[in-house]
Amino acid sequence: MGNLGQPYALYEKIKRSVTRDIDSGKLLPGDKIPSETKLAKVFNASRMTANRALKELTEENRIIRIQGVGTFVAEPKPEASLLEIKSIAREINDWGGSYSCEVLLLKEERLSRQIAVKMDLAEGDRIFHSIILHQDRGIGIQYSERYINPVVAPFYLDQDFTKMTPSDYLLKEAPIQEAEHVIEAVSVNKTIQQYLNIRPEDPCLSLTRRTWSFDRVATYTRIISPGSRYKLTGKFNRG
Repeated sequence: MGNLGQPYALYEKIKRSVTRDIDSGKLLPGDKIPSETKLAKVFNASRMTANRALKELTEENRIIRIQGVGTFVAEPKPEASLLEIKSIAREINDWGGSYSCEVLLLKEERLSRQIAVKMDLAEGDRIFHSIILHQDRGIGIQYSERYINPVVAPFYLDQDFTKMTPSDYLLKEAPIQEAEHVIEAVSVNKTIQQYLNIRPEDPCLSLTRRTWSFDRVATYTRIISPGSRYKLTGKFNRG
């Protein structure tokens, strides 16, 4: 029985080794990685075990295998974080882009019945409403519409969101106790298509997020991202 576990341990060991070299920068995008034969020899494994490791790394988009040429480190695909509540400006700069934004709307309104239900407030109550287009090198990548409870961020409308993202400001003013996320594939209207520079048939992902702060609903946000342009990942760590 002990021998049956050996191949599993070895292929995981090979995967971890290659991944570590990529993550550390020892292997850069486009660099050639050792062949199955060499990996098998280094790790004292069979070629089948080495093949399994490389196959899984290929499926995870860490490497590219070109028949008759070799195996290479894949170019990373930019990631637009959905669940991790952090600055989109930092995300874009981290992947080598150039962040800018356009403030499309920033005003006080009276709550509609639909949004009042989401915010646990009464229809007609005051609410702050913003719509911001986040851009990478002048191309829209996130259309972000946000409703903010004025009690938790009373000076929200006074901010210059071309210099600080709403997320950065709100995380400082209204620390998050809890967050709720819903992600779904959607079609968007012509206005959002134009802002994101996409065609009507292009897929989009919608992230709907509610956050709680000071024991009340603080924000209700809808973020639209082009599904074909970026890989959308993330996490939320409370506290």
